[in-house]
Amino acid sequence: MRLAIFSDTFLPQINGVSRTLQRLTDHLHLRGIEHLVFTPKSGKEADLASPLRPISSIPFFLYPECRVALPNMAAVRQELLAFKPDLIHIATPFNLGLSGLHLARKHDIPHVASYHTHFDRYLEYYRMKKMIPLYWSYMNWFHRSCEAVFAPSRETMDTLRAHGMHRLRLWSRGVDCQLYSPAKRSHDMRERYGITAPLLLLYAGRIAPEKDIGTLGAVMRALPGSVQQRVHWIIAGDGPNRQELQEQAPANVTFAGYLHGEELAQAYASSDMFVFPSASETFGNVVLEAMASGLPVIGANAGGVKEIVADGVSGALCEPRNTEDFVRAIARWADSPELLGAMSRESRRQALGRSWTSIFDRLLEDYGHILDSRRSGLEHGIFSA
Repeated sequence: MRLAIFSDTFLPQINGVSRTLQRLTDHLHLRGIEHLVFTPKSGKEADLASPLRPISSIPFFLYPECRVALPNMAAVRQELLAFKPDLIHIATPFNLGLSGLHLARKHDIPHVASYHTHFDRYLEYYRMKKMIPLYWSYMNWFHRSCEAVFAPSRETMDTLRAHGMHRLRLWSRGVDCQLYSPAKRSHDMRERYGITAPLLLLYAGRIAPEKDIGTLGAVMRALPGSVQQRVHWIIAGDGPNRQELQEQAPANVTFAGYLHGEELAQAYASSDMFVFPSASETFGNVVLEAMASGLPVIGANAGGVKEIVADGVSGALCEPRNTEDFVRAIARWADSPELLGAMSRESRRQALGRSWTSIFDRLLEDYGHILDSRRSGLEHGIFSA
């Protein structure tokens, strides 16, 4: 199998999509599958081992961390046809994704897409709600020729089905339980930031409206004094709302910026609770990483997160954007170390059952079935060139 991937995001950009695709390319290397990745150029690609084909890009004016590709279609077409892919995987529905879709349709190359982000929910956060019907019209047009649309959770599949999309398949997410492990717990982070409070609360992710950062800030300020004096917050991430959040945060909050690799794993394992108020997740990779690290999760009862966290067993699912609900959960656990310990062990146990290897091998099986069906259809005259 020869696979071409088109994505508007990839490492060194930091988000759930880029990290998942990097792991996918690592697995393709492991399985000896030739592949190309067409992605926006960021200037740091030389540090990455994947066979990238970086495309000229500019920062997105609303969100400079994201890049907008400016593809030379003639050059992309030449490179793609020289590679002769058996299958094209389109990971994003924007500039490069649209380029991949155009070439797949024009040259009759089998193609699939993966749906990673509820952009319709993002539009609500950015006060562009009137564009939601147009968004779904575009999504249906974009995916109509795909031989499969992969979604990371059943909640996402249900949402797509309700909006008229078909040929849906589940492509869940895994976690590296060796990298993210309770064994990485250390006092180094406490010493680095001068933390003396007994309980450490962690948030990891983008600091942006769609992550319900307003709720996070409200929760940090609303904790009762008896709890406030016993906890310290670590905010691992960055984004357009960082300065606002930092200005409004109480004194017991440390902003660590983006953390990576072992540093991030240590931050997870050295914390006591993971607080994640985002209600817009199609899955919630950071939630699973926290669980693998032995952290109980206080999350929003929405999106893919509600399929990962077992309420009252490995964490608490709170009403989205309900500050009081999140505060009650934190206060209850802060006063019950036995419950916190039991949930920590259960979080780790549940994460151990989610292997990246098995998830990616299942995806490769799906690729194979799709290609087999395509060949069978051509042999019987079902598809036309």
